[in-house]
Amino acid sequence: MSFTLKSSAFDAGGNIPAKFTCTGSDVSPALTWDGPPNDAKTFALIVDDPDAPAGDWVHWVAANIPASVKQLTEGIPAGESIPGGGVQGTNDFGKLGYGGPCPPPGKPHRYFFRLYALDAQLDLKPGVTKKALESAMQGHILGQAELMGKFAR
Repeated sequence: MSFTLKSSAFDAGGNIPAKFTCTGSDVSPALTWDGPPNDAKTFALIVDDPDAPAGDWVHWVAANIPASVKQLTEGIPAGESIPGGGVQGTNDFGKLGYGGPCPPPGKPHRYFFRLYALDAQLDLKPGVTKKALESAMQGHILGQAELMGKFAR
């Protein structure tokens, strides 16, 4: 089942403003979602760049966001937890929380924000990696929403 994921910061397929990247304030954009499965218990979020020179680059990992939450506000603080519930994982910059787009100069890269509706609270701690989250989500995904934005330097 699919549901919708949006941001007030950029349109689907549009350009991500510099404010949300390493060339600006490097804060996370606001995200909202609609129509998740009714039986969802938690949400998980993965943000990555498949166009990175070294292969897929992970910008944000979050898990165990309560089903009652329908948005993440702009500027979620870096750290172990998300205000309102949930834990943040380690991105490929080696930090907890969001790390904005920071591609090498050249053509635009695509940044995929994927939100998963899950049927369980996962046994995950702060600092979880994308790989560990994907493994823990197996068999628990009820639906997925996706938002893609682009950025170039």
